[in-house]
Amino acid sequence: MDDPKTLVSTDWLAAHLNDPDLRVLDGSWYLPQMGRDAKAEYAAGHIPGARHFDIDEIADLRSDLPHMAPPPEKFISRLRAMGVGDGHQVVVYDGAGMLSAPRVWWLFRLMGKTDVAVLDGGLPKWRAEGRATEDLPPMVRDRHMTVQRQAHLVKDVTQVAAASKLADHEIIDARSAERFRGAAPEPREGLRAGRIPGSRNLPYAQLLNPDCTMRDTDALRAAFEAAGVDLSKPAITTCGSGVSAAILSLALERIGHRNHALYDGSWAEWGMYNDLRVEKG
Repeated sequence: MDDPKTLVSTDWLAAHLNDPDLRVLDGSWYLPQMGRDAKAEYAAGHIPGARHFDIDEIADLRSDLPHMAPPPEKFISRLRAMGVGDGHQVVVYDGAGMLSAPRVWWLFRLMGKTDVAVLDGGLPKWRAEGRATEDLPPMVRDRHMTVQRQAHLVKDVTQVAAASKLADHEIIDARSAERFRGAAPEPREGLRAGRIPGSRNLPYAQLLNPDCTMRDTDALRAAFEAAGVDLSKPAITTCGSGVSAAILSLALERIGHRNHALYDGSWAEWGMYNDLRVEKG
């Protein structure tokens, strides 16, 4: 079911693509081992009118951690330069189908912007259906933007450590089962293997259909429950570096669970500090 605040279909986007207040963002991002170049792929072909949103650049570059949420003033500056502002309906997609677009959705929500949705199935589904793409950059006009940062939607390491100790939140990890158990090495050098004590594992792929569309709400709810998540408790989503955690956040929003936050540092931060406890097995 299309919802311009969470998830919309390719049919919905095709029907609204020429709306004057619609803005489409290509939020593609890939891990180094995937061997893909998001900027080059955007330049070669994107959904008509789409702007490229680089989560590694529209980030807090003062931090040593990857793609941490940017300060509000930087978010405003970059989005205004893209011609995105107040009153716009935003649709964000990625070239993997469903990987980094939810991270961009979460960033907009963090900044108090709720008229934003992820394109279900992303660019692969759009292309598989024979829909148009273009290789020209869009014409943009600066648009005024105001934001109001929603601090309750993000958690830092101190807050997550307290939640782990008190067990008053469900900490849900989107990484693979092997990484969660500490049986597989982390892709980033220097990080310990394992998980945050007391966390639950729900690999993000379990929330997706084979075509990288998100499963229906009944299946999403069943997946959280099968992972041992108590949906009556507030949730904190986490992953390797705060990207796929946003897929869990989007799924929680889809099933009506409104009390959730994302651990922005995720395992890139937790796995780095030896004074933070780690569970394995």
